[in-house]
Amino acid sequence: MAAERFERHKQPWNADEAGKLRLLAGKGHGLKAIAKALSRSEESTKDFAKKNKVAIVKKR
Repeated sequence: MAAERFERHKQPWNADEAGKLRLLAGKGHGLKAIAKALSRSEESTKDFAKKNKVAIVKKR
């Protein structure tokens, strides 16, 4: 299985992405859905959210 490719790999986050992250997290979306919507890896999304004190719900 090939590794997933992310267009935004190693790119700095911009204000639009940060806003979208907050909006989706606020609506209760899970990490996977938010990362996909932003075309970011789950790891990158989780790290950015943590640095910016944005809570992402844990989906089970």
